[in-house]
Amino acid sequence: MTTARISVLSRDPVADAESLTDWLRGEPALTGRVRLDGGAPGPGQLGTALDTVTVLLGAGGPLTVLASCLRAWITQPRRTDIRLEVRRENGSGVEIDAKRVRSEDLEALLRRLLEEGPDQDVRE
Repeated sequence: MTTARISVLSRDPVADAESLTDWLRGEPALTGRVRLDGGAPGPGQLGTALDTVTVLLGAGGPLTVLASCLRAWITQPRRTDIRLEVRRENGSGVEIDAKRVRSEDLEALLRRLLEEGPDQDVRE
């Protein structure tokens, strides 16, 4: 099973990650596959901000649904200044900019990242 870790790069990443988590949890095909978490606390920190959305993906359908949901969420007018960074377990990733996203490109990028696993980062 592949895991996608999605970080929201915005002015308010915690609120936006919560919004994205709620959005993805509303999709029946992703039920039980979405959680909100954060990284390890830094020195002197009591905890971490919950600013990363983790999605467990199997073969086929969930990836297509995730791409569709991400495109719908990121292209809403109030989110034009947001970027998403999607990473897999091995650290490879892709960065998606709301100002330049197209649905066919988004799904192709996610498929290449999550199914084929490129050795290097991709920017779109």
